[in-house]
Amino acid sequence: MKPADGCARRGIVRCRSGDGAAAEAELRNVNLEESSGGSGAAGAERAPPRPRARVLSDLGGAFGDLGTFVPHVVGAIAVAGLAPAGVFLGFGLFLVASGLFYGIPMAVQPMKAVSALLLTGELDAGEMAATGLALGIVLLLLGATGTIGRIARLIPQSVTTGLQLGLGLSMVLLGAGFMADEPWIGAAALALLLGLPRLGLPAAPITVAAALALAALGGGTALPSLSAEPTLPRLLLPDWSDLAVAVERGLVSQLPLTLTNAIIVTAALARDLFPEARSASVRNLALSTGIANLVLAPFGAMPMCHGAGGLQAQYRFGARTGLAPILFGALLILVGCLFAESAVALFRAIPLAAVGALLAIAGADLALSRRLLDARPACRPSIALAAAGLLVFNPAVGLAAGWGAEIVRVLLRPALPPSTPRPAHRAHARRGDPAGPAERN
Repeated sequence: MKPADGCARRGIVRCRSGDGAAAEAELRNVNLEESSGGSGAAGAERAPPRPRARVLSDLGGAFGDLGTFVPHVVGAIAVAGLAPAGVFLGFGLFLVASGLFYGIPMAVQPMKAVSALLLTGELDAGEMAATGLALGIVLLLLGATGTIGRIARLIPQSVTTGLQLGLGLSMVLLGAGFMADEPWIGAAALALLLGLPRLGLPAAPITVAAALALAALGGGTALPSLSAEPTLPRLLLPDWSDLAVAVERGLVSQLPLTLTNAIIVTAALARDLFPEARSASVRNLALSTGIANLVLAPFGAMPMCHGAGGLQAQYRFGARTGLAPILFGALLILVGCLFAESAVALFRAIPLAAVGALLAIAGADLALSRRLLDARPACRPSIALAAAGLLVFNPAVGLAAGWGAEIVRVLLRPALPPSTPRPAHRAHARRGDPAGPAERN
């Protein structure tokens, strides 16, 4: 049973009728006009940004997801002993490919459950590679067969909104914890991240550089220097025992997070931020994640996925095109090939308080989504339970709690007598008429 989803007062119409595509396109245009703060005529008259301004904007957003990248990647290299060249090259290649294919600032992040297992010593390098291969195979099958699309259609919009809210709040809490360790650096970073965009400057890279300088001045130590040491990743082929551990620990713990946060919520957020970007579908996200892990895991890359938090972070700090992940990916490829060993020390020198400021701002934006603000009161329990389940436990629990609440809401909703005419807004939605608020199928 799929709960009916009547939780959006306005937004994108989902129709099964013949003219549904036209209605969806029309409402997407309305959303774009509203988000730009003017009518269609005003938007048409507004000159596109100059190339230099566009590059600066994407440059600022390219480093917006350092809040997730730095703690997990540095921890995996420094604590778990992963080879830096394979890790940096893996992220770099996947970022460049994502920017070229999707054309939007699609994020690439470490898989957090696998990262936690690495940091606690429950997976070694061989088992990590096996986990990447196993996840790659599963995601490739889910995408190629269309199963991931059928799974996504079973999840009501209210539950997706709740998962997005919970993910955003978890980022805010994690960021606040990092900022509390060095509050003066955290406050300075927060002020720069909020103020520099008003001056048209790339906030994220400037803030990170300023935080490094403040940490060096406060600690009285020089920043680590980069020394060129050409390096190539080593081939890392797991054996059958590694694969058994990977399925038991890595696959089981990571797959629910990837399906919810990295694919379903990311696709929903991409539709909100970039309605014209049809390529960012759940099927394509599953396929690109599966292919990347299958190809790159044997060369020492960490298991990677896309992420709603990273997409929101890059967008928040100015990224609007695929140039943002291409720029950051190209930098990581250069680092992986020439500066892999010494770059780790530089990443470790970035104060966690500055990383926390990046996380907190991006998390607040992710949590306070337009779909949350437009949700009907009847859907708020489903949203709240999904968010609380993710925040307290994990995305799988949040998904189950929100979906269960949505089923209860539908079952308790008074049924219309047979003679009662269908409400006007439902009739509009069925005809593909954008005049009335529509419900998601």
